[in-house]
Amino acid sequence: MTGSQRISRRRFLVRATRGGAGALAVPYFVRSSALAAPGRPGANDRIGIGYIGVGRRAREIMTLPPGAEIVAISDVYKKRLDEIGAGRTWKSFQDYRKLLELKEVDAVIITTPDHWHALNAVHACQAGKDVYCEKPLSLTVREGRAMVQAARRYQRIFQTGSQQRSMEACRFGCELIRSGRIGKVHTVHADNYPSPWEPNLPPQPVPEGLDWDMWLGQTPVRPYHEEIYLPRVRGTEAGWISFRAYSGGEMTGWGSHGLDIIQWALGMDDSGPVEVWPEGEGLKCPVSFRYADGAVVHLDGKGPHGGGLFIGSKGQIFIDRGLYRAEPEEIAKAPLGPSDVHLYKSTNHMQNWLDCIRSRKAPVADVEIGHRSATVCHLGNIARWTGRRLRWDPAKETFIGDDQANALLQRPMRSPWSL
Repeated sequence: MTGSQRISRRRFLVRATRGGAGALAVPYFVRSSALAAPGRPGANDRIGIGYIGVGRRAREIMTLPPGAEIVAISDVYKKRLDEIGAGRTWKSFQDYRKLLELKEVDAVIITTPDHWHALNAVHACQAGKDVYCEKPLSLTVREGRAMVQAARRYQRIFQTGSQQRSMEACRFGCELIRSGRIGKVHTVHADNYPSPWEPNLPPQPVPEGLDWDMWLGQTPVRPYHEEIYLPRVRGTEAGWISFRAYSGGEMTGWGSHGLDIIQWALGMDDSGPVEVWPEGEGLKCPVSFRYADGAVVHLDGKGPHGGGLFIGSKGQIFIDRGLYRAEPEEIAKAPLGPSDVHLYKSTNHMQNWLDCIRSRKAPVADVEIGHRSATVCHLGNIARWTGRRLRWDPAKETFIGDDQANALLQRPMRSPWSL
């Protein structure tokens, strides 16, 4: 794909050089041969896909639409590589950087734990690969902005795995709200997503073939334990999704679905709230956000897991994973007219990404959108960690007058990993 190809889309989000975001540098461990952009696939050309991480989520999305073919896989656990690749012609690597050097890889699908997303994605962009990265997009606000910058600098097509954007009911519910069917939105209720915590687990033997140091990556050195390595553990509130070094907890795990729909419905794809505060103490207390137009979002458990209950001056709309309900029902019966809001239509998230790789148009869940939705989740966690009301500048992506809160927008990265 040529670096000169323009990415175009009506009302496309272009924010490649946001204030406060760190500059990108090509890390020393990405070889120069990997930086040359491959040729752009033609209308009938196969798109070669490489998977970075082949755990549970990767296996769920390994059936690709026609026109795309898996050519390589990578994972830090050799046993997984051997199991997934058995009987296949795929090339396999424990170090994803070697996968990025393959000319036959046009694009990558990233399904690693959250603490790896930014490094995987930035290096893929630098190597000239288009990117599909699972949600939540980032571990921190600064990492998310670095991912946007990399996608723009190297002109990559970058889809966030927020697949509810490709669910017709979710889209239509957002169109109704954006078209004013419930009047001015003043209140939104959503689920109360817990924040992550620090694990206190005894060391266990590292499974044979697992590169545990590579799995830890940028995070501090910690002894192996199964309840850290697995994303979720049955019967316990454990797994890396629950632990602060590797994730934002369910605030980013499920919150990145629900708050993404809320951002979409409120027309905030390139912005966010201006204020956030905890409604109590602890990692499970309700959290509220205020937007510049006065709308207030409450993570209080009075709304759905994957969306929101939107209350306006003329009615309310409930949007959850693949469904919506309007009250009164008449709100949704009249078809949308030419003057109403018509949002980007996609019914297959992976197909949308592949189509955009060919057209060089922005996908339905572009990296800027994924970053902004994840940022709202991060703000909720930071409000709980600081325990106070915080003012947020969504243009500069900084807290106003609060150095302690701003220090939480990024985290130190263990050498040699850096952005």
